[in-house]
Amino acid sequence: MNDSSSFDAVVKRIKQFCEDRDWSQFHDPKNLAISMQLEASEVLELFQWTKDNLIKPDKEKEVADELADVLYWLIMLSNHYKIDLLDALNTKMDKNEVKYPIEKAKGRADKYTEL
Repeated sequence: MNDSSSFDAVVKRIKQFCEDRDWSQFHDPKNLAISMQLEASEVLELFQWTKDNLIKPDKEKEVADELADVLYWLIMLSNHYKIDLLDALNTKMDKNEVKYPIEKAKGRADKYTEL
């Protein structure tokens, strides 16, 4: 993985956590993807019924916990497929820069096919 040793340490910690508990038997791709989606839904739930689209101050700490849960499952799923997330993100950003050139996309929320 790139030169991000702190990210590598997080991945290693997650792997060890699961290995110590013998949980890999439950971590097939379908279950990893479902778990990631369920945690993402918990992020969305924090916004449910808000009038101003802002999370109530007493719930803000929960955002960090839920985002961490999403990241956990994302790392688990990427590990299953041996995907280097940082490389994948950089590759995707390269593609996005081509799809959304500044001169066409700046200040617009249109899909690239509509620019």
